[in-house]
Amino acid sequence: MRWLVGWSSAAAGAAVSSAAGATGYDGESVRPVGAQLLWGDPDPLWAVGDWRPDEVRVVKADAQTRIAVLGTCGASDEELRVGLFAARGGALRHLTAWSGGYTAVVQVGRRITVCGDLAGARPVFHAPWAGGTAYATAALPLADLIEANLDFGHLAALLAAPDVPAAVHDSTPYDGVRRIPPGHALILRTGAREIAGYEPVASLAVSAPPADPAAAVDAVRDALVDAVRTRLSAPRHVPGTGIDPGPVPGMGPAERRAARGMPVPGIGADLSGGPASGTLALLAAGLPGMPGTVLGHGTGAGERLLAVTFNDLAVGGREAELERAGALAANPRLHHVVVAGGEEALPYADLEAPLTDEPGPSLVTAGRHRARLASGSADHFTGHGARQVLDAHPARLADLLMDRKRRHLVRPVAALAKADGSVLVPARVYGAARRLARTPYRAGIEGLADRLMRRRFEEPGGAVGASLAALTWAGPGPAARWLTGEALAEVSVRLQAATGRAGVGPGQLPGDFRARAALARHAADLRVLEQASEVRSQRLHAPFLDNQVVRACRELPGALRVRPGARAAILRTVLEGAGVGGLPPGWGTPSHGSSAAAARTGLRLAANSLIALFDTPLLAEAGLVEARVVRKAVRAAAEGAPLPLDGLADLVSLELWLRRLLSRRGTCWTGTPARTRAVPEGIATRGRALGAGA
Repeated sequence: MRWLVGWSSAAAGAAVSSAAGATGYDGESVRPVGAQLLWGDPDPLWAVGDWRPDEVRVVKADAQTRIAVLGTCGASDEELRVGLFAARGGALRHLTAWSGGYTAVVQVGRRITVCGDLAGARPVFHAPWAGGTAYATAALPLADLIEANLDFGHLAALLAAPDVPAAVHDSTPYDGVRRIPPGHALILRTGAREIAGYEPVASLAVSAPPADPAAAVDAVRDALVDAVRTRLSAPRHVPGTGIDPGPVPGMGPAERRAARGMPVPGIGADLSGGPASGTLALLAAGLPGMPGTVLGHGTGAGERLLAVTFNDLAVGGREAELERAGALAANPRLHHVVVAGGEEALPYADLEAPLTDEPGPSLVTAGRHRARLASGSADHFTGHGARQVLDAHPARLADLLMDRKRRHLVRPVAALAKADGSVLVPARVYGAARRLARTPYRAGIEGLADRLMRRRFEEPGGAVGASLAALTWAGPGPAARWLTGEALAEVSVRLQAATGRAGVGPGQLPGDFRARAALARHAADLRVLEQASEVRSQRLHAPFLDNQVVRACRELPGALRVRPGARAAILRTVLEGAGVGGLPPGWGTPSHGSSAAAARTGLRLAANSLIALFDTPLLAEAGLVEARVVRKAVRAAAEGAPLPLDGLADLVSLELWLRRLLSRRGTCWTGTPARTRAVPEGIATRGRALGAGA
């Protein structure tokens, strides 16, 4: 795991040392383990983990005016310097407008500004410490620093209402560690903190002028091409050797992996899994220059992009997708690799994932992704996030009604009616969209709080049912039905407290609000997946979550988004605009069925081990679930009962994460006192200190 951490103290000079001594650290120097100091006192900043040399840049104007950029950033040093000068006046948005995925930290005197991203894939956390504020791009190190307890109210909210920002607000699994919302920046002035938004949002009061669909799609194309080009132009790196000099003569990709235990240097991408990953593969292969290694080395085989297709042998039914991938791989700039996945690559088959910063449902599929990524390149493109930034959340139908664009509801409603085969579908969908358009945000949150208290989780089935359930301001999560009454009551209280906060309400159209919340949840889980399935010296790149791509996608008109097959049509247009044609028939066909089948098959095969996992679960000790209820649900789902598998994945992932967390040894810091590891009796009393970790 890679992260950056720093703090802003209330006093200058030796503030950290004296404050540490006042809190019982005996004046020892407190610093993260294995850290690279980017700048020092009085407000130090470190980069921690296996950052590549090209991923860490610091540009200075003078000793107290500097910017650090960590990650893949397309800005030149001169552009960073210009941005730094603009930031001295308080401007923030331009710091987030460069291509790539990165975190920017600016210091101007004693003022520190840390910019989060729009999606939430690169979050920023903060906690009070030593009379000031510590911040980091990971929550667990801050929890170590302040000796935080677990926040069981947050964990309950993750299970009961994961898609509702009001339920989790700014909390994390660690009591006292807070998260800044996507699209915001953390500003510290001599220890005092402020959270400021840098991105305008669509207002309920003012309807934005209609965007030109063709121009909006062109903007998406330009943003995606820039995002891909930024990754292609970045230096390739091999651990221990600095920048990658190219292939070793006489050594092929398989031998290189075996010798060094790492992916092939160069660029790779997923060719299966949907049109988004395929789009990135074709863009990377089609851009001028070389997608893989450096010119002048090897025989030329390394010049091709490594395209990986996952063949799920344990599930089947993906013959058409494999055939389309094979047709795309006929491109001479692609080297196609088919990874065969058997029962060992099914969800739930490998539950030995490493400890991640936060829990997430992708923990149950980490082994599956690791099997695929192990055959990828050192820099690997993935299409994660495309569905969330391009597709229309069902609640956007209410936005169209509020904007008086009723005629644009005809095509999506007709598609739902065709899929359901009922003539009553249009009236039901229109009625639900109309109710949402007329429901205030406060009433929607209060309605969810009441549903949780009354344990009302009945939802209509099928695609139409899912759309109807999403036509609300807030809904219960799939795991809510298995929580205890105490846990549901706690989440209900959190929701009611949210309606009492000043300035309640998002100030946005309901569909836009729900879409942003869904994107934030997906980005957070992708971050968990990246940590859990990490392959040594490999980088996963998700360009659809880059700021400039998210911005471009948000300009797509709602009327274009709601059309059936809109995502595939937009990506096809993007490829055609970039000069990539010849897509095989059926390209862009959704592949939800195979994922659901894999989840059900994996659950059935792992039923016994999952039941054993919930013999004495930590979730039950914390009062969040009853063990027998979860065991009964696992048995029923394994036998084919129509239960929400996503909810079971949430429960299993959280249980696994708690066990990893409470079995930690060591610490993320030096200079902190040793802490005794006790039995986890604090789970039952909800007062468990995390103690030393990692």
